[in-house]
Amino acid sequence: MNKERYKEEYEEGSDLLWPSDKEDKITRQFYKDLSNLSQNINYNKKKKLKLIEQVVRIIKGKGWD
Repeated sequence: MNKERYKEEYEEGSDLLWPSDKEDKITRQFYKDLSNLSQNINYNKKKKLKLIEQVVRIIKGKGWD
């Protein structure tokens, strides 16, 4: 299925412009990549915070309060 961009007109006067299959695929891939990047950044931040928390716990546990 390879649809081209098309326009849908309604009686109320509003028009919708639908993307082609190629444009739709590119847009979906962009948002998927953006979502994955965001998840990776959040994961790395959490990982660093846990490491810092562990270091603080070790220091506190040895009496460096």
